[in-house]
Amino acid sequence: MFKTLKITLALFSLVALTIAPLVYADHAEKAAFFEEITIVGNKDRARMMPGSAHFIADDELEVFNYADIQQILRQVPGVNLQLEDGYGLRPNIGIRGGQTERSGRIMLLEDGVPVAPAPYAASSAYYFPTAGRMYSMEVLKGPAAITEGPNTIGGAINMISTPIPEQAEGKVIAEIGGDATTRVHAAYGSTGSNGFGYLLETHQWKSDGFQSIDGSNNDTGLNIKDYTVKLSYAPDDSRHALELKYQYAAQESNQSYLGITDADFRADPYRRYSASQNDLMVTEHNQLILRHEFSLSDRASITTTAYNNEHARSWYKLAKLANVGPEKIIADINKGTTLYSDAALQAILLGSDSGPGDVAIKDNNRDYYSRGLSVKLDWLIEGNTASQDIEVGVRYHQDEEDRLQRTDKYTQTSQTLVLDSLGVTGGKGNNRVVQAEAVALYVKDAITFGSLVVTPGVRFEDIDLERLDWSEIPRNSSPGVKANSVSAVLPSIGLIYNISDNLSLLAGAYNGFGTPTTTDGVKEEDAINIEVGGRYQRDDLLIELIAFSSDYANLVGECTASSSTSDCDIGDQFNGGKASVQGLEFQFSNHYSLSDMTTLPVSVVYTYTDAEFNSTFGGEFFGDVTKGDPIPYIPENQLALTAGLEHGAYQLNVSLNYVDAVCVKASCEGFEKTEASTVLDVVGHYQVSDRLGVFLKVENLTEEADIVARQPKGARPNKPRTATIGLRYDF
Repeated sequence: MFKTLKITLALFSLVALTIAPLVYADHAEKAAFFEEITIVGNKDRARMMPGSAHFIADDELEVFNYADIQQILRQVPGVNLQLEDGYGLRPNIGIRGGQTERSGRIMLLEDGVPVAPAPYAASSAYYFPTAGRMYSMEVLKGPAAITEGPNTIGGAINMISTPIPEQAEGKVIAEIGGDATTRVHAAYGSTGSNGFGYLLETHQWKSDGFQSIDGSNNDTGLNIKDYTVKLSYAPDDSRHALELKYQYAAQESNQSYLGITDADFRADPYRRYSASQNDLMVTEHNQLILRHEFSLSDRASITTTAYNNEHARSWYKLAKLANVGPEKIIADINKGTTLYSDAALQAILLGSDSGPGDVAIKDNNRDYYSRGLSVKLDWLIEGNTASQDIEVGVRYHQDEEDRLQRTDKYTQTSQTLVLDSLGVTGGKGNNRVVQAEAVALYVKDAITFGSLVVTPGVRFEDIDLERLDWSEIPRNSSPGVKANSVSAVLPSIGLIYNISDNLSLLAGAYNGFGTPTTTDGVKEEDAINIEVGGRYQRDDLLIELIAFSSDYANLVGECTASSSTSDCDIGDQFNGGKASVQGLEFQFSNHYSLSDMTTLPVSVVYTYTDAEFNSTFGGEFFGDVTKGDPIPYIPENQLALTAGLEHGAYQLNVSLNYVDAVCVKASCEGFEKTEASTVLDVVGHYQVSDRLGVFLKVENLTEEADIVARQPKGARPNKPRTATIGLRYDF
């Protein structure tokens, strides 16, 4: 009954907002879809928002032309990154001390639409859009993120794809580099006088990889094929605008969770053990978005968006050796103990022959969908003493994770894996469906009183979760059922006071919320978040300093194959109790004019974060935690320096990124800490003509090889020095 009522309420709200244009039919203007898919809009608007927001424009992305989202985001203050594969294929992103694991505590969007495979049912599931095809990006922190959900504690990242051009134009960016790496990004589109527009786009990325597998010639790289088609219809004389987007991506990556021991890392950081030679991830992603905008007047519009994401993945990867997890064997070798493994088992990991069927490889096979319908009303009201910019949104959403897995057994002979037996598909623990149904509503009103802007807001989330467990296939028997229903009211307020045309003070507070779980006894993640600071901007000069804090009523950990060293059930969550995060974000940027022909762009980004548990407890997931222990994978200090020299057709840019060592476990004992890392990238551009440019890029110029991660299963390196040469042709 209650579920039916909830759906009815959502549909009624959607219909009401859709019908509302009939009341306002005057002074209609053509819709601008690019504005509707954004949250911030542009760099100037980001700096004027009553809250923290960062906008990365297309010209900034083009400087280094990164394909790795983590390389892009390290220039944003307050963003925490946990490196893993060296390519950013499955990034671990946190904001302001939020847990980084599989980006499960932030809201990920593409063109304003949830893009995670199942943001409610499985928030840590990992599909990430191809960053190399993006036109711009927005990072929202603080009360600015209240319009997005469900994961609102850290913030939100909105990736904006290439817009349909207003006139016929296209581009081709092609590059080749080390490890047989090739990448091509091409797009072409146009908008006719009749209002019809289109865009065709592809992004192709391939590499053999930078690691070598013992006894095997298998690649350790990737092969990604990405295609996008957009169609729009927005006549100049119509109040209506319509856009259809279809995006498809297929990926094969020879990536592994298996790391190596510290001793082997010192000898060769880019080594992989032979037991990982069959590890392979295969994914397929489909996204469909239909968006309609109705201009009520020159001050009001309604945007309706329907979306559907489908994602399928199979990750065939090493699970156990003689029923012992590789991470435990590596821990034994590092510590010189035999707590979990004897010398013979340790030798198998390092390449010795195994007993029959000792090598277990699991096919982590899962299917996802995420779909919904949302309506947003934007309404500007101007009065004599104050103005209001009102935004109201409602969304009905469904998503699902379908898990159907098996474990095959192999025998290792002369560093070659030979199939011993195929496992049973859909056995206990490997055959389940998690479904979510949610209604979300929000209201935000930016009220301007002269130099003061006050933005109160509130978000409402109503979520139903259900988990169905079977022990065999076909799914004819009655499954085990776990369910949970949660409703949350999340208020926020942001303030900005413009002392002068150049100097502003800002402050904000909001109630953050994490997706619930069906795990018995686990509370939702909940935190009160506060920020206060100021920003100074004049022409190209920007100085911003913001202090932030998060007071967690309950920090939640989630069991994933990529993080856990315990024998928990993948997807289960665990209470971490009270925790606190305090920090400071600093940003400085400017363009110095050295002459009529020469400019010097400079940027400094620094983040300080103190994230710790506020209680003492023990458990199978977090281990033994003492009050004051650090929250894993949150660096205390991060620094990003970029500088350039632009002279006529020539351009030289450098990027220096420093990250502190971090604890991978709260206890931070031996072999539970990464190494501090400093990476220097350099790129040079030469504009041959108005249409043609060439560039040479070297990443990790000084060839720093650091232990940047210890999870999932052993020490893992950053990507080595890699040189790339490329060209860009515009037409």
